[in-house]
Amino acid sequence: MNEQKTSKTLPKIFAGLIIVAAALAGFLVFYLRQGADTGLSESASNETKIPAAAAPAASTPKKKIPDTLPDITLADRDGKPTKLASFGGRPLMVNFWATWCAPCRREIPLLNKISVERKAQNATIVGIAVDFREDVLKFVQETPLEYPLLIGEEDGLAAAEAFGMGMAFPFSVFVDSQNRILTVKIGELHENEANFAFDRIRDIDNGTLTREAAQAMVADAFRQMAADRAKSESDADAKNDK
Repeated sequence: MNEQKTSKTLPKIFAGLIIVAAALAGFLVFYLRQGADTGLSESASNETKIPAAAAPAASTPKKKIPDTLPDITLADRDGKPTKLASFGGRPLMVNFWATWCAPCRREIPLLNKISVERKAQNATIVGIAVDFREDVLKFVQETPLEYPLLIGEEDGLAAAEAFGMGMAFPFSVFVDSQNRILTVKIGELHENEANFAFDRIRDIDNGTLTREAAQAMVADAFRQMAADRAKSESDADAKNDK
């Protein structure tokens, strides 16, 4: 009897150790990346650059961000295996987060707001929680998410890796209606960034912009927005010091 219990418990302990170790590694990567709030990440194609809102630290190996939405299947809130691609074919934002991540938690009210405002565009947001399932379900009972949610533990880590991003939470991936990745925002998402990216996806869908032109515009806009935030924070700190 004890052997049966041990055989069932050991895989869960092992999975837990993987999550904890990855979370610590992810926190370190995220911390190192905070010094740079703009930049470019490489796509699977050498010719196409996927702009990201934060560049990896110099000591962090670069990973390939895929050109299109990767083939990922994770459990939904009810435990049903769900393909991420089932949300494709429309403007899409995929938000990777975890319950232990403070910036991730701060984003949720904004994501709820955007998910409502962008319905006219037929856009959707999908949250991917890379965390213990029971912790996620308990969290969302207290903090409702008004958009689809997928949950993964080890498979959640694999999903983050499939986007070439690892555990640098939070990060948000914007995808056009042809399932092509427009940009990846590393770190806490801001409302002006989300709206600018969704507007450029609308321009792509309307045929007024190519994806490449939209990517360049997003990269430039995100850099300027980050610079403006940094200046505003610096001015506020200087004012408080007086």
